[in-house]
Amino acid sequence: MNQSRNGAPELALQWHRAGRGAALATVVQTWGSAPRRVGAQMVVSGDGQIEGSVSGGCVEGAVMVEAMDALETGKGSLLEFGVSDGDAFAVGLACGGTIKVLVEPVGSVLSETVLEDLVSAREARQPVAYVAHVKTGGGALISTGFEDRFRMDRSGVEEDGRFVAIHNPPLRLVLVGAVHIAQALVPMARIAGFDPIIVDPREAFGSEARFPGEIILDDWPDEAMETIGLDARTALVLLSHDPKLDDPALQIALGSKAFYVGALGSARTHAKRLDRLSEKGFLPDQTARIHGPIGLDIGAAGPSEIAVSIMAEILSVLRKGA
Repeated sequence: MNQSRNGAPELALQWHRAGRGAALATVVQTWGSAPRRVGAQMVVSGDGQIEGSVSGGCVEGAVMVEAMDALETGKGSLLEFGVSDGDAFAVGLACGGTIKVLVEPVGSVLSETVLEDLVSAREARQPVAYVAHVKTGGGALISTGFEDRFRMDRSGVEEDGRFVAIHNPPLRLVLVGAVHIAQALVPMARIAGFDPIIVDPREAFGSEARFPGEIILDDWPDEAMETIGLDARTALVLLSHDPKLDDPALQIALGSKAFYVGALGSARTHAKRLDRLSEKGFLPDQTARIHGPIGLDIGAAGPSEIAVSIMAEILSVLRKGA
């Protein structure tokens, strides 16, 4: 299941192809309480339209002017801005910071072919790194290496002066079992930047009324897992508490690259789950991937608090490792 995005690279390619001109501006370094993370992007057209953000509003105007100049000269540039406390307060920040922004005109510096390949990779959910000289831009795509950067979603400058922009597929959260916990977890997942997918063959549970506007698959979980494709940007949460639903999904998940696999149930329930998987031939080092009982131990009571503990554990695994 591919999900397209219309981010800065996609808009830059559209505007360039339309003859409007386009320059990508990317945050490459930050100090202090900088408004945006390294890797944040905005795109500027030759006629002055901007989309995206590099500072939350503090320096976008200056970046736009520099980007339009870069389109005329055909040269990339590295800009440095100190965001003062006053400017930071104006956009809702507690204090200031400093950022460096790399500006790359499409065509003359950022190759149209490289940009096309980047957009294609994003559409196909293929993680890639754009690697360029930090001062002048004009880079290439690399799909191997930088494992820690990919896992952490951490763009940045290497010791040798190369800037590495990580383009990971959107995060997804697959939930098997459209129960009360799922109703609380889905909006939390969206806030945290995940695209939720709900799987439940029981129509009374996985209904539009209970999950308005969400993707709901009424397939059996093993079939749904094959349809979805559990890649390294996908977390799987099993909430049905029914082995007929959970176990088939687990068996596929344990052979997948899903970065998180969690299953609801007590320690006793989880022990029985491990026994069933062992009988199916799964080894302890494989089943050790399962987070069960699911969620961080925060003393959660009730569906909403359990959902908080699950979301916290997913983010902990994503950012800090299993």
